[in-house]
Amino acid sequence: MVLENFDVNLQKYAKLLVSTGINVQPGHTVVIYAEVEQAPFARLLVKEAYQLGASEVIVQWSDDEINRDRLLYAAEDRITTVPEYKVQEMHYLLDHKASRLSIVSRDPDALNGVDTSRLAKSMKATSVALKPMRLAGQSNKISWTVAAAAGSAWAKKVFPEATSTEEAVDLLWNQIFTTCRVYADDPVAAWKEHEEKLDAKAAILNKEQFVKLHYTAPGTDLTLGMPKNHVWESAGSINAQGEHFIANMPTEEVFSAPDFRVADGYVSSTKPLSYNGNIIEGIKVTFKDGQITEVSAEKGDQVMKDLVFENNGARGLGEVALVSDPSPISQSGITFFNTLFDENASNHLAIGSAYATSVKGGENFETEEELREAGLNRSDVHVDFMIGGPEMNVDGIREDGTVVPIFRNGDWAI
Repeated sequence: MVLENFDVNLQKYAKLLVSTGINVQPGHTVVIYAEVEQAPFARLLVKEAYQLGASEVIVQWSDDEINRDRLLYAAEDRITTVPEYKVQEMHYLLDHKASRLSIVSRDPDALNGVDTSRLAKSMKATSVALKPMRLAGQSNKISWTVAAAAGSAWAKKVFPEATSTEEAVDLLWNQIFTTCRVYADDPVAAWKEHEEKLDAKAAILNKEQFVKLHYTAPGTDLTLGMPKNHVWESAGSINAQGEHFIANMPTEEVFSAPDFRVADGYVSSTKPLSYNGNIIEGIKVTFKDGQITEVSAEKGDQVMKDLVFENNGARGLGEVALVSDPSPISQSGITFFNTLFDENASNHLAIGSAYATSVKGGENFETEEELREAGLNRSDVHVDFMIGGPEMNVDGIREDGTVVPIFRNGDWAI
């Protein structure tokens, strides 16, 4: 690598993700998900976890090419069925309250051209079979962190003007280190300060308890209901064991869940969505009585339609997130073609399931029906898409009808 002090900063990054991201404690079981291209970084993460006292660190590898070939050529019954050993593995991890560290680095175009029907069936089968793991994460039963590493194909997509693959990878690593505060003298202290700023905004919104949110921008005029006793969260979370963790690194959002029964109007995306190896652009969504009635995309239209109409609960929304347009990721001017970054440059919504923690006490609800009755959407998927920008205004509507500006011209007004 030619990036200055790369090895030193990669070590700092590994330490940050393990100690502050998933917050490894003595006796923990840890599972790390990584592309094979990121083996050197994964080794650093494993070592850091063991040095903090982890009892077991499991690495689960993936590879874009192998995954693509499987979806292209494997027998249909093998891509629409999740083997029992995978299900048992999931239960092993849940039984051991394994902390999950997902390192995203895949090629945004990896599955472009794969038959959309096979792709949708495979995604649905995996989502249904591994639902208990997803629910555990969404209710903070376990610690989990999603972070990034600079994959070569991804880097070239983000920086097509780079003169070489090495330069593109360096440029992407530089953005990862910058947005994750790795360059700070004390990254852990820098993250604590950042959390406090986001927590302050969440506290204001929690006190207000708006009954509705109204979004307006070019191509957008949408009103969302908010559940009674909803909770706005920010960077940090507490798991069921009382341990602090940070789910996304980087993160710039303050988020909650809308009442899935109340959504009316239309919304347009402002950034590409990288979903399951495909790039989806120019998304337009229409809502009535809480449900998506129409959806289209200028690119990836069928993939988007399959997501919404072929998955249980995907016609409803499960997350509403506010991100200031002047945030560092937005002001970089870079489209990352990766939701971890692009959602933290823009206000966004999530199609599908809500986090149980988005209503007071929801993490302790025992059934899906209890969550649904509280207004939280239940689904087999959770996919964010970006709708924010410098021209977006957001109003909070109180129970008495009073309108309070939350965002003006893409920035906080509250």
